[in-house]
Amino acid sequence: MPRRHVVFSHGLESGPWGTKIASMAEVARTEGYDPESVDYRGIADPHDRLTRLLSYCRDLNGELVLVGSSLGGHVATAASTLLRARGLFLLAPAFYMPGREHETPQPAACPLTIVHGWRDDVVPVENSIRYAREHGATLHIVDGDHRMIEQLSLINYLFEYFLVSLDLPHLHHKPQKKEEAEAQPQA
Repeated sequence: MPRRHVVFSHGLESGPWGTKIASMAEVARTEGYDPESVDYRGIADPHDRLTRLLSYCRDLNGELVLVGSSLGGHVATAASTLLRARGLFLLAPAFYMPGREHETPQPAACPLTIVHGWRDDVVPVENSIRYAREHGATLHIVDGDHRMIEQLSLINYLFEYFLVSLDLPHLHHKPQKKEEAEAQPQA
């Protein structure tokens, strides 16, 4: 059986093994994944973080699930196509940020779940609603702020479900965009 990795990308103000990542890493282990976490401390630029993530994953063989929080969600999404991610699980991803809206990355064609807090005062919840609508993502909005620490048990439950469901392909049929569906030949 090929190795399975979950690679975490933390946010701007946190570290590689903060409370959420450490807790979610246990979920990953339970589900048969090797948890990894990239250290971006001291690196604020998304492009430099992307370079670090790509370099970190270069030697990982097997299936790869990317998990990112805030700026880490932006970076994980930006890397998802290049790394051929099997899935993307994002927490309050920094999408459509003022002055950087055009830098919001496109996700790989893989299962995508976003969890965001209603009371987030760093990344507006509306940004995740918009992204989920545009990309056909699963979206869970919880009663929490940007860090969502008070919802950690629920986040772990959603993450466990996400990992388990990756082995059930019928649950993750990626919906086609309208233009793609219209371009398909009819039988």
